[in-house]
Amino acid sequence: MYFDAHSDIWADVTNKRLAGETDVIQKFHIDRLKKGNVEGAIFVMWVDPPYDRDYMARTRDIFRCVKDELAETKAIRSVKNYEEIMQARKDGEFYVLTGIEGMAYIQNDITRLDDYYEAGARHGMLTWNESNSLGHGAVTGSTEGLSDLGKQVVREMQKKGMIVDTSHLNEAGFWDIAKISTKPIIASHSNCKAICGAPRNLTDDQLRAIRDLNGVVGLNSYRNFIDDDISKSTVERFAQHADRMINLMGIDHVGCGFDFYEFLGDPDNPDVFSGDDSGCIGLEDCTKIGNLFACFEKMGMSREEMDKIAFGNFHRVIKECIG
Repeated sequence: MYFDAHSDIWADVTNKRLAGETDVIQKFHIDRLKKGNVEGAIFVMWVDPPYDRDYMARTRDIFRCVKDELAETKAIRSVKNYEEIMQARKDGEFYVLTGIEGMAYIQNDITRLDDYYEAGARHGMLTWNESNSLGHGAVTGSTEGLSDLGKQVVREMQKKGMIVDTSHLNEAGFWDIAKISTKPIIASHSNCKAICGAPRNLTDDQLRAIRDLNGVVGLNSYRNFIDDDISKSTVERFAQHADRMINLMGIDHVGCGFDFYEFLGDPDNPDVFSGDDSGCIGLEDCTKIGNLFACFEKMGMSREEMDKIAFGNFHRVIKECIG
């Protein structure tokens, strides 16, 4: 069974509920997730283009749609800590920890972090691809670190019991977080820059820093983050990122954060973020996760080692950061 530390399903729930759908996870997602042996995930609150033109309004839409979906659905169980995850596993229920992918909504008011927390979020990234009042996304090219407010938000997150996630953040911001963190940090969906030079991937030094804080890096199946030549972005090449991470960090610091989003898009609106370029060859969606673990088996991994990557390492961080 697999735990996916990064899923955009809350974005799809929001899009569909605003278009009049109900019980979105039951109708469109749970069967596929179960077919792929996914037992739980972090579903992130993400302001997807073109709605990022108004972060405030869109974030409030997301809060409302997530609340309404959770009140309605019987397909998943919302969890907020390690104990609730273990109970959901025991009961055989799919569990969801809610996270945040980009906090532009905070603007200059740190009390809005409480809005996320009250909406159930126990995880968060300061930025998506944008620059905001807290920091700068990796693709912006900025060499500036976190703002004073961004550092304050990181400290407050760890004080409240929220996992701090460095995926999407630029390198200067990453090092600011590594410097001030008192708990493990994660990069929920990032790969190795030494193998693929995408700005969102991590240097060897960043990987070691996450290890030194007892954190975890989630392997990202997005084809543009696996090889600089997209035609070579196969599940086998993807497994090489895991191999490098294990050699640099150790088996206890690698997990899964697949970032599948093939379900996103609107054929009637080309401006809406589309999932046409999602997973790599052989790992196009969650039903193919077993192909990656077949590669691990060929690499000589034991069942215990594969279970750490599949769910155990992220479960440990959840327990340490949230309780």
